[in-house]
Amino acid sequence: MATDLLIRNARVVRRGAQSAEDPEPVDIAVADGVVTEIGAGLAAGGARRVVDAQGLLAFPGVVDAHQHWGIYQELAADTESESRACAQGGVTTSLTYMRTGRYYLNRGGAYRDFVPEVLDRMAGRSFVDHALHLAPMTAEHIAEIPSLVQDFGITSFKIFMFYGGHGLHGRAADQSEFLMIPPEQRYDLAHFEFVMRGIRSARARFGDRISLSLHCETAEIMTAYTEMVERDGTLTGLRAYSASRPPHSEGLAITMAAYLAHETGLANINLLHLSSAKAVEAALTMAKAFPHVDFRREVTIGHLLADVDSAHGLGGKVNPPLRDRADVEALWGHLLTGEIDWVVSDHACCRDEQKFGADRDDVFAAKSGFGGAEYLLPGLVGEGRRRGLPLSRIAELTAWNPAQRYGLTGKGAIEPGFDADIVLVDPTAEWTVRAADSESAQEYTPFEGFTMNARVTEVFLRGHHVYRDGKVQGEPRGRYLRRAPA
Repeated sequence: MATDLLIRNARVVRRGAQSAEDPEPVDIAVADGVVTEIGAGLAAGGARRVVDAQGLLAFPGVVDAHQHWGIYQELAADTESESRACAQGGVTTSLTYMRTGRYYLNRGGAYRDFVPEVLDRMAGRSFVDHALHLAPMTAEHIAEIPSLVQDFGITSFKIFMFYGGHGLHGRAADQSEFLMIPPEQRYDLAHFEFVMRGIRSARARFGDRISLSLHCETAEIMTAYTEMVERDGTLTGLRAYSASRPPHSEGLAITMAAYLAHETGLANINLLHLSSAKAVEAALTMAKAFPHVDFRREVTIGHLLADVDSAHGLGGKVNPPLRDRADVEALWGHLLTGEIDWVVSDHACCRDEQKFGADRDDVFAAKSGFGGAEYLLPGLVGEGRRRGLPLSRIAELTAWNPAQRYGLTGKGAIEPGFDADIVLVDPTAEWTVRAADSESAQEYTPFEGFTMNARVTEVFLRGHHVYRDGKVQGEPRGRYLRRAPA
């Protein structure tokens, strides 16, 4: 097969035992979008393009397993702008969460009608490859799980444990109206049980790559603590919001979710964006209590880099909240000991006019969520290396582990036969985060002024340049990825 692209002098970062902490420069040959050969001094063989990596690190394209395209902006526009931010940060595959209800498409109904509209709005607009997670919000959605697997290649599902009893941004009066579920149905623990039973049934029928992810916070705890924090009035800003959604709310939800997984016989559980020492401790305790459940643990780059004091303003409001520095250090400790499975951005672009309330200093009037895909790989490489995190582990956390868990079999590694999703990283570059430099439509960032100690310089998606010279390149080439359940 004729070589389309030859990348010379790249220090390829590989996972696990295959990797060296200071890899020697090699060449990477690419044909028809796939890596064909890796080695020193490869013949150009009539390659149409030759790129000199100049000894930079070559990471596998980031598989960002947790994003929210279209949550606050119209989906088509969000797909374009936020996939550009992905490319800027070395994310070549985005898995984005979708559900019926307020935000996203602002509609209820069956997923057989909803998903085609989602895919139509995204088609031809993304600069990176992408796949969907879906949240079964109603009994009808649970019944649709087999068709979602067969017809759309969707193999990962989600439960938001606090929905039904607490609002997305704080207290809320009518969650049924927000969720757009039938008046006779409830989004509660019983529904979560039936979702798990539906997914277990699908796994038995189709295959074991089907999994369930959970946002673990407890509505009753958060409602009570929000009232106390607001009534007391001593705390303000991000510290007040963290106190209103305390860490033990996460721990309790994780415990309930784990027991339901045990009760229903659901083997594949992903615990999302763990933000605190208590959350990770609960997750590890449940893994020991129920060893037959394959738990995976996720953290975000936001919770690893920022805390309630260092984040730039109320733009750092997110669910679960940013925490104290002690929790940040605890997350790094668990990451370094191998107890975290992947790192994500939880990217949810929320523009300034949507983010803040009439009183810009009122954290409870602000919306939750912010972008960050641009900083995922640079942040983890820079801060991780400073703390002794091996390069091979970074490649696992950002690419291999999520790709394997979510059935993206052609993604996650720079190896022959894998998609040529390659990110060149300068591990010596020092730069300052400025929202104005981002490709995202979001005009602010909680990382404003942060120093980064690594920079993405070039990004290839299936061998095509999508980012170089500080700019996103060409037309959108991203594809929707149908996943096989086995």
